[in-house]
Amino acid sequence: MSRAPSDASTAASGAEKESRVTRRKKRIRTEMGWSTAERIVVRGRDLPGELLGRINLGDMAWLELTGRLPDTNQSRMFNAMLVTLVEHGVTPAALAARLTYHGAPEALQAAVAAGLCGLGSVFVGSTEDCARMLREALPDPKAKADLKRLARKIVSGRKQIPGIGHPVHKPVDPRVPRLFEIARETGFHGKYVQLVQLVQKQAERAAGKSLPLNATGAIAAIGCEMGLDWKVLRGLGVMARAVGLVGHILEESRAPLAREVWLRTEEEATRHLRPRT
Repeated sequence: MSRAPSDASTAASGAEKESRVTRRKKRIRTEMGWSTAERIVVRGRDLPGELLGRINLGDMAWLELTGRLPDTNQSRMFNAMLVTLVEHGVTPAALAARLTYHGAPEALQAAVAAGLCGLGSVFVGSTEDCARMLREALPDPKAKADLKRLARKIVSGRKQIPGIGHPVHKPVDPRVPRLFEIARETGFHGKYVQLVQLVQKQAERAAGKSLPLNATGAIAAIGCEMGLDWKVLRGLGVMARAVGLVGHILEESRAPLAREVWLRTEEEATRHLRPRT
């Protein structure tokens, strides 16, 4: 014996039908690009005719993100930010990429993806968190603001502050002074840079120990100065570190270290379990 549909199921079915109608009516749209048999157009510009051989990879990334080509100062600053994040040695991301390549050498893209999956709140991805923190504290950089008060408020409300502190670079992350020097030269050294520097000083004072501003914090502030959406700033690290990971994988194919890392780690980690000889 069949059961009559309940009011809830009838409502759900109606909502589903309405949703399908809405989806059919909504226009599918992108501003990124299009192609035909004869043409490839990216952000309104002809790829072969206007871009190839005329702009570098950083400028292409800027075009993709903003819809326009950078001017001289934007190009210099943006490329410096990307170069900063390409390589940082045998990091967890590099190890993940190398170990994955060791297990699946036929899938370079999987090894790169494995490394990129580790770009989060601890490594590289803190750029996004720091930029969001700065934007929320100072939504309008043109408005008058007590930056010292904002810095105290930021620090008092957080146990950990993105962009502040580094396990290796103390008391100064050597990338930061150079990034800020370029920011001054290109006109991107404003309130967000001042605010993140004040946050660093306040955090250090509150912790009673050295807490340097790191490169991700500097890039977050400069990204805000450049008007970039905070949601895309982790993406700068993703695109930059992908270049570095490809380099690591190429080296791994020629001078492997992943197997040695694996075997030595297993031997040391399980030494206490093994019978003594």
